[in-house]
Amino acid sequence: MSEVIASDGAGELRVGFVGLGTMGTLMAVNLARAGFALTVWNRTPGRVQELLEQGATRATSPAELARCCDVVVACLTDSPQVEAVLFGPDGLAEGLAPGSLFIDCSTISPVKAAQFDQRLAAQGVTMLDAPVSGGTEGARLGTLTIMVGGRPGDVERAGGVLRAMGQTVTHLGPVGAGQWAKAINQVILCGVYLAVAEGVTLGLKAGLDVEKVVGALKGGAAGSWVLSNRADRMVTDAYPLGFKISLHRKDLAIALELAREVGAVMPVTSMAATFEDGLIAQGYGDDDNSALARPIRWLSGL
Repeated sequence: MSEVIASDGAGELRVGFVGLGTMGTLMAVNLARAGFALTVWNRTPGRVQELLEQGATRATSPAELARCCDVVVACLTDSPQVEAVLFGPDGLAEGLAPGSLFIDCSTISPVKAAQFDQRLAAQGVTMLDAPVSGGTEGARLGTLTIMVGGRPGDVERAGGVLRAMGQTVTHLGPVGAGQWAKAINQVILCGVYLAVAEGVTLGLKAGLDVEKVVGALKGGAAGSWVLSNRADRMVTDAYPLGFKISLHRKDLAIALELAREVGAVMPVTSMAATFEDGLIAQGYGDDDNSALARPIRWLSGL
């Protein structure tokens, strides 16, 4: 599928944003800075203040937000939260007019995404599933990778909105395709985290200057985003939040369920999920995903 070519400028498009968590707030700020007429809603009202300072308007409910917007973007935790905000009491579906567009940047099951699309289509509303990757750094800088599923015309219409939040925006197929791609992203990512953790641990056990080793490896075949951006945390054994272990475990559950459905074997992903279960049980669920290094370090006597 082709990469989205976005139009320049915000124009008169009225955009709503629901879900102002760690990622969502940063994404919404970039929409405001791009010049979109932005309305925001969040279950916890205190999260809205930063957007109000950027010129956004606050809605009192998802339905109210939807009534004044042409495009609504959501960045929520999981399928139940998306369903509640869409179809619950005073939800978005009550306010979305025929012809409006819903863009879901949450990471959910592709099956659920397709179901939500069908329910919205019954009232003349179209949908894109557009999960993101790139962590808080990418959300803050507007350099996220956005994996999009939906109808070509809707993807083209959303181009300016998506480009305000991400640098690499790719249309992958019908609604649900974006979620499939995000599941694959999380599968690959967990393997890289584990590999970097093992390499860092090996260097520490050998008594090397691991920061210097990582610097040498960044430009070679072992180079990766994780090595460049998360190895230092594994060296110091400190894991400030970028993306929560608990959320990544939720994503791996989606990926493992999809693997069972299609008959794919994923031993590395299963091992990562087991490690993450242990970390969450020990109270580390809010640590950054790079905390996957903890069990590697522990098993190695560090």
